[in-house]
Amino acid sequence: MKKVDLSSFNNQWYNPGSKLKIFIWYYINSIFFINSLNPLSSLKVFLLRCFGAKIGNRVTIKQSVNIKYPWLLEIGNDVWIGENVWIDNLAKVTIENNVCISQGAMLLCGNHDYKKSSFDLIIGEIKLEEGSWVGAKSVVCPKVTLKSHSILAVNSVANKDLEQFSIYQGNPAQYIRKRNIES
Repeated sequence: MKKVDLSSFNNQWYNPGSKLKIFIWYYINSIFFINSLNPLSSLKVFLLRCFGAKIGNRVTIKQSVNIKYPWLLEIGNDVWIGENVWIDNLAKVTIENNVCISQGAMLLCGNHDYKKSSFDLIIGEIKLEEGSWVGAKSVVCPKVTLKSHSILAVNSVANKDLEQFSIYQGNPAQYIRKRNIES
């Protein structure tokens, strides 16, 4: 095993957008999203669209939500994003229709390669399919898909895809049972 040498870290290959756009978004995000004094979901949706996010109808974004790069975000219709959610979308995040992301959940598109002494940045997309639910204080890791109507229970970590109509719990999240769906 190699020792970590952060002096050799280099992620110059990673370019999520222009520096000016990132700089402006940083302040917009701080004032209107992370700041808990702004309860206006419609204003947040408007601002996200101005910065290139693709957002559907009837999207609710609660207070203290942190979004890294809106131009890498796609949200469907009838989506709920709870308080203190962190969407660390270093890569594309797709949130389909009727998805719920509960309080304090984190969608993390980035990580570091602990096997390399340079601790290289690793990124991967996240997809939350139709009707999926990320429980409060849960984490979705890079390159993970929550398939249709899957549930990631409270305080769980999804480090692999969750199968449709299933419930997962724990760290790492393990299959618990099939989800009952009533029409």
